[in-house]
Amino acid sequence: MLAQVYSGAVYGVDAYVVEIEVNAGYGDPSVVIVGLPDAAVRESKDRVWTAISNAGFKPPMGHTTINLAPANVKKEGPCFDLPIAVGMLVASEQIDLPNLEKFGMIGELALSGEVRRVRGVLPIVMEMRRLGKRGVLVPEENAEEAAVVNGIDVHPVTHLREAVDFLSGDHQIPPRQVDLEALCRQEQEHADDFADVKGQESAKRAIEVAVSGGHNILMVGPPGTGKTMIARRIASVLPPMALEEALEATKIHSIAGTLKSHQALISSRPFRSPHHTVSDAGLLGGGAHPLPGEVSLAHRGVLFLDELPEFHRNVLEVLRQPLEDGQVTIARAAATATFPCRFMLVAAMNPCPCGYRGDPRRECRCSAMQVQNYRSRISGPLLDRIDIHIEVPSVRYQDLSGVKRGEPSSVIRERVAAARQIQQERFRGHRRVTCNAGMGAKEVQAHAPVAADAQDLLKMAMTEMNFSARAHDRVIKVARTIADMAGAEVIGPEHVTEAIQYRSLDRNLWL
Repeated sequence: MLAQVYSGAVYGVDAYVVEIEVNAGYGDPSVVIVGLPDAAVRESKDRVWTAISNAGFKPPMGHTTINLAPANVKKEGPCFDLPIAVGMLVASEQIDLPNLEKFGMIGELALSGEVRRVRGVLPIVMEMRRLGKRGVLVPEENAEEAAVVNGIDVHPVTHLREAVDFLSGDHQIPPRQVDLEALCRQEQEHADDFADVKGQESAKRAIEVAVSGGHNILMVGPPGTGKTMIARRIASVLPPMALEEALEATKIHSIAGTLKSHQALISSRPFRSPHHTVSDAGLLGGGAHPLPGEVSLAHRGVLFLDELPEFHRNVLEVLRQPLEDGQVTIARAAATATFPCRFMLVAAMNPCPCGYRGDPRRECRCSAMQVQNYRSRISGPLLDRIDIHIEVPSVRYQDLSGVKRGEPSSVIRERVAAARQIQQERFRGHRRVTCNAGMGAKEVQAHAPVAADAQDLLKMAMTEMNFSARAHDRVIKVARTIADMAGAEVIGPEHVTEAIQYRSLDRNLWL
């Protein structure tokens, strides 16, 4: 007998339907899986055979052929165990499931028949909804993640026997539901607060400007000045995620398998901090079956690169295109996968190899050539794509010993939210641009008017500081954000002056 069961798989950020055809015939007991299965899929025949026995059923005693269609796409992972098991039971005529075509299913099976969680459930459920399926069976631990998709019933199962009883009508499993609006409204608690940062008022001001406009920022200073401490508190002042942004981030983390058990939604902005030994594939994503890298896992959040010059040169250079386009494309012989990666880059570094160049209390032991080689690890084109460069000096003893706490993150976040609200109104209707940092040349011309006296300042900066055309646009974008924070419609000289100060490490002063 021939049985057809519907499941799904993921390539890139999108899912596609996998139709599992199971034919139970005669002959010696054997199972053959065709349709470009990988090792994990080929091994599923042994897991499924044992799970069927331990669930109280009889494994097919003849020759069983399992086809995974479309046959020209490689299938990976253990997510087909549950539908294969159900298909084998139907094909061997042990159960009769007349409504089987109305449901999709996904899940890994333990040898006991228990259904285990898998990755990529969210995009697969979205694809099942698009196809008009009435419901989908998912592992219990993936149920909340799948339930964020409206318009399709999500039935959590814990065991193969439970799944069969539900499909046959002998057992009812209520659809799992979650309140998306309530999840997005949840107030995120942050253990780290800017009130703990003593001194460094200029750095905190620059961070507020960067977060308000979504600008990339580079902090340069000696060890122990609080660069990492400040960076880890940026998440506490980021504006809340909109529902659409949360779904985008959750989809990526679902594919990567980084969602926690029973987690429904990524409701707080991601903060990723990879080690400087990360490879270009680890940063951008890759593999024979491409998975998202750190830049995509930081989508709609923050990517923090500490000790920036210690990263491999080729790893830093591959950041240039994602920073510009907001997406990364991974080409393979079989297909091409595109992952979104609109993130705020926060980087930190020492001014020289020993770390104490320019420090009034410690002597730098580096030669001029060592300093130049160290700093040249960051190329000019990459530096151009970082909107704000600031110096973070050593903290004075008076600031450290004082009992006065800094401004709390909650107060800063309110000002950031007000600036972002202005930008949301400005870019309403723009699908690609959501904040000032994302403006292209057309948006800069339309939404960033510069006063005549401010134009003179820009002209002088272009001449004396040798700004590139890209750096010129970055200055205008940052000045637009500063003007928004001040409630100004037109960019004035005071806004441009502050924005130029944030380019003090540009190429002519950098080397």
